[in-house]
Amino acid sequence: MARFRNAPKERVCPVPDRCAQTALFAAANAGSPFFLLRIIVLKLHQESSNALNTITSYGDGFVAINLERHEGSVIVMPEIPVAAWPVASFDALTPEHFDALVEAAPEVVIFGSGSRLRFPHPRLTAQLAKRRIGVETMDFGAACRTYNILMSEGRRVAAALLIEA
Repeated sequence: MARFRNAPKERVCPVPDRCAQTALFAAANAGSPFFLLRIIVLKLHQESSNALNTITSYGDGFVAINLERHEGSVIVMPEIPVAAWPVASFDALTPEHFDALVEAAPEVVIFGSGSRLRFPHPRLTAQLAKRRIGVETMDFGAACRTYNILMSEGRRVAAALLIEA
């Protein structure tokens, strides 16, 4: 393998305080055949969703919404107060449990089926389908994460989270 006489052993980009410093560093060194720098700009900021219901944490047997811990099944929507969902187990689901979501008219219902993925029988969600409300089924953790993403995008989403004792 050939070695180039004037090749720098290593180029280190100083940690920039601003994106402009990174751009200037890249522009000054872009002509070098030895310069390989991948610039990734990531802007982090704290979301202020005080008026919206955000899932702040979850775990075995609980979900925290706006830092308030719930240990039973709940229905969560961005702008509607969190409601207890009277479902103790997956096998206890009835069509009436899902019919409670029809009045709120969300675009999509995220059904968190517990610790593992289990699909409800189509007869359980028939009223939602008649009203053209989509139902996405996923495990509890995925449902919590998906709800937060859709909620932050401003979508009309509801999460029906099954928490089994």
